[in-house]
Amino acid sequence: MSQDSRGVISDEQLKKAEEFIEAEEGASNRLSGKMGIFITVVAVIMSLFHLYAAYSIVPTQTLRPVHVGFMLFLSFLLFPVAARFRNRARWWDWVAALVSVAIVAYLIAGGDDFTDRATTPNRWDMILGVALIVLVLEATRRTSGWVMPAVVLGFVAYALFGPHLPAPWTHRGYDLERLVGHMFMTLEGIFGTAIDVSATLIILFTIYGALLQYSGAGKFFIDFSFAVMGNKPAGAGRTVVLSSFLLGGPSGSGVATTVTLGAVAYPMMAKAGYGKNEAGGLLAAGGLGAILSPPVLGAAAFLIAEFLKISYLDVIKMATIPTVLYYLSLFIMVELDARKFNMVDVPIEHSRTVWQLTKEFGFHFLSLVSIIVFMMLGYSPILSVFWACVVAYVVSFFHASCALTPKKLVTALEAGSISVLNVAATCAAAGVIVGVVTLTGLGLKFSDIVISYAGNSLLLTAIFTSLVVWIVGLAVPVTASYIICAVIAAPALIKLGVPDYAAHMFIFYYAVLSEVSPPTALSPFAAAAITGGDPYKTTLQSWKYTLPAFLVPFMFVLDPAGQGILLKGSWQDIAVSSGTAMIGIAALAGGAQGWLLKKTNLLERLMLIVAGVALVYPHVLADGIGIGLIVVVLAMQKFRP
Repeated sequence: MSQDSRGVISDEQLKKAEEFIEAEEGASNRLSGKMGIFITVVAVIMSLFHLYAAYSIVPTQTLRPVHVGFMLFLSFLLFPVAARFRNRARWWDWVAALVSVAIVAYLIAGGDDFTDRATTPNRWDMILGVALIVLVLEATRRTSGWVMPAVVLGFVAYALFGPHLPAPWTHRGYDLERLVGHMFMTLEGIFGTAIDVSATLIILFTIYGALLQYSGAGKFFIDFSFAVMGNKPAGAGRTVVLSSFLLGGPSGSGVATTVTLGAVAYPMMAKAGYGKNEAGGLLAAGGLGAILSPPVLGAAAFLIAEFLKISYLDVIKMATIPTVLYYLSLFIMVELDARKFNMVDVPIEHSRTVWQLTKEFGFHFLSLVSIIVFMMLGYSPILSVFWACVVAYVVSFFHASCALTPKKLVTALEAGSISVLNVAATCAAAGVIVGVVTLTGLGLKFSDIVISYAGNSLLLTAIFTSLVVWIVGLAVPVTASYIICAVIAAPALIKLGVPDYAAHMFIFYYAVLSEVSPPTALSPFAAAAITGGDPYKTTLQSWKYTLPAFLVPFMFVLDPAGQGILLKGSWQDIAVSSGTAMIGIAALAGGAQGWLLKKTNLLERLMLIVAGVALVYPHVLADGIGIGLIVVVLAMQKFRP
């Protein structure tokens, strides 16, 4: 089947789009019969264990290894060693799965004696430690591709061959015994901070997202957006923007949000007048917002709280204004789209009113709000998500079609565990990288090199850091790129006086932007599969829509006043920095679209882009220049025939 002029999406296109989700989350086996039942039982037990651990006290030395054990066991049975072995667990998968469980059992049974001999591991410690590292890398390869394991091996080589490296990269080096002891027998390597966050917050949010999905919340969020934003020339674009926020918030997955929304919204966008590439670009930009938006943000945001030892509520607060700015930019873009493409009204057929939808299904908002409420009441983020899961389950019975009956509940709990596997494997592998960095002092060494190249300039250091994060993000998932750059690149910014929270938020945003950057631009490529557009032209369009996201992070690292964007500092700083950023984003949107009051000429377009960049830079002189240029452009457009 092919797509017709009305934008109808074929099964073939949806299948191709789903392949991009698999590229991000891994291509899992579809197992049936007794094996399928067995996998369901194990996955449900995994979810129940983590819910229990959230409510009660499970020692760290037990929780983290058990989490890794579950992850490895399910990963080897669900993700084939190669595509030709799909949909059936082979004997070698069973061997890897059972060895993984045996290693975790050995570790837990060893108790304090096991950790005490971390610097002098015995023969069995060495054998099982090397085996676990290999199993983690293989699980990561199966779930996320070969790039991440290759990066990890590069860091391991750096630790082993330090004395043989040229200056300034040289270090004293570590033998295999010391390295295995650190990675396997302490809480600094595989079982470090990253896997701790995966075992607590990340899996709870995947369970919570699954409960929302199987209770029909996703469909309600899309229907609600259609009802609020439809039936206007800009309605198609507005619907995509609002529904991507509502749908993406609980999922925290850019590609999944892009595909889910595109399958529903693209026919409407095509009727409104969007081209294939423009529609795909906006869908991908909306999907990207899923990783930037509270209350979930994405796995990397949980790591920010853990690395900085701050409340996750603080991370949500810091993300609030940048999220508003991002979606403000998208809304301005779609308003300009409506004028630029002479879009027409697209009536929403058989759609209920906003009031009817809210009255019948508005209870789906309760669990989203409850996460913030529980944290404001003083509950830990872990307990807040636990109780949000309880709220989502209870309120599902407010409507018969949404009720999480035992069968649907089992399916949701299974999906919650399976959804975390690729992230958990990435976190375990990234733990090896963090372990190497802490052993060798690579973070401080790298920061000295970056600062040296930048000539102690904060602006150049920020630019170099953004490029490093962006390049790393092209090769590995968002979570991994944040972890890697948080330990090797953040120290450079912090050393030049940038507060640690601002440095980490800067790195987080650039790690997220890898979602729309080739050659691994999964969200735009998935959107192009749905719209039938060109993948690279779609990526360029997504860059246009996400342009402000590339510039706003510089606001909170270049000047203390810009940290008002993160809700830090005085209310005056917050108001001024937010206000100028909004004006700057409007200017950038006009420059990127080539349209303001009317179509811009080349000079007006350049002036708008310069004005936007100037207003994003937090300085009085820059703000004055930016506002002045906008006034000039408005006057030129007003009086130009």
